[in-house]
Amino acid sequence: MRGKNDRAWESLFERHHILTEIRRTGFFEIEASAIRAVREPRLMSKFDHQANLPEVFKEHGLAILPISRSRYVIGPFAAYQNLAESSLLQRPRPMPFPAAIRSIDPADLYSETAVLHCAYVSGIIDDVMGQRAWPTISGRMSSGDFDFMIRGQDTRDYWMTISKSQLEIDGGYEGESQIMVVEAKNESVQDFLIRQIYYPYRLWTSKLGKAIVPVFLTFSNDIFSFYLYEFADLKHYNSLQLVATKTYMLAHQGISRNDIIRIVSTVGSVVEPEIPFPQADRFGRVVDLLGILSENDLEKDDITTNYAFDERQSEYYTNAGRYLGLIERYATEDGAVAFRLSATGRDIMRKPFKEKYLMLATCILGHQVFRRVIQEALRQSRPLSLSRIVYHMRDSNLYKVASDTTYLRRAQTVGKWVDWILALPTQ
Repeated sequence: MRGKNDRAWESLFERHHILTEIRRTGFFEIEASAIRAVREPRLMSKFDHQANLPEVFKEHGLAILPISRSRYVIGPFAAYQNLAESSLLQRPRPMPFPAAIRSIDPADLYSETAVLHCAYVSGIIDDVMGQRAWPTISGRMSSGDFDFMIRGQDTRDYWMTISKSQLEIDGGYEGESQIMVVEAKNESVQDFLIRQIYYPYRLWTSKLGKAIVPVFLTFSNDIFSFYLYEFADLKHYNSLQLVATKTYMLAHQGISRNDIIRIVSTVGSVVEPEIPFPQADRFGRVVDLLGILSENDLEKDDITTNYAFDERQSEYYTNAGRYLGLIERYATEDGAVAFRLSATGRDIMRKPFKEKYLMLATCILGHQVFRRVIQEALRQSRPLSLSRIVYHMRDSNLYKVASDTTYLRRAQTVGKWVDWILALPTQ
């Protein structure tokens, strides 16, 4: 089912012959008022990740950028940057949380603002910058006027002129010799919109004599991951280079292998629910979704539009949360499908680190197939093959899992979730 943005942009593309103009000149400029004729421009242009792009953009390799407060440009731009694989990041450095701080709850960091405040008071920001820093910049502001080149998908460069476009900085921190501007996401992502760090970089480079350090931050599974960039060419949007990655977590009581073994040996079995068996390989993304829903209930279209989930992933990961009894689906007054945390999900997400993750593991292992697979993996001290996981699945009375291909796809999820549990021990 197509989302609201998909339908609205298809209407605009047809009405304004956008593809024809792009083929003729290379890009298409559109007024906010023209977008507003079908839907609010802010909702129609905020695509922080490639997964959020409407289908017509994906199909034709297009992106959209603001060039003023009331005008946008659409073209075949290389507007996004892939993040380094998580396997390349170092083990998180534990940082103490100040005992005197009461207004921030380390177990309730489910907004970008809370994440940044916590990173500051715990000394993470100072450590990233390598010097004492103070929070000095945040919120919406004008970009000022500047020009730049952006690479097209065909490697052609396009010249852009920006005039007082609106930008937003999640956090800006000033030290003796540098200013760090941060774009933060409270989820793990595979890419990000370069504009979110490039426009602030250009604005503050023109204002001050200090070095401007553009940073992308993700907070996922209670880990702060900082990606520090530099732009090799001030006037080229795609000249960013990754300089360093730094990861942190708040010091907490560690999880041991014996904690996992205790859960495996004591957890009770739950009845398999009449909900699609999970096809969501990255359990960390399930945790991200639980964190997102800790802030607000969301319609399915909101999840797809505002977070790093495409439409299919939104379906898979909400179903995974429902399967575990942590997410509930309901209909809004206007008939839209929406999701919220269950009472159990809300209780778990408010717990301290160790208790939260052991309770999530307990929710998984209450299902017989996951418990059987982890028991065998522990005995053999190695992961099970997909065929062996399928053997356990066939003996576990799963809901509407019948064909061989379905068993194999779902077996991959079982294996990945078990791997996630076995990777939890930190001591």
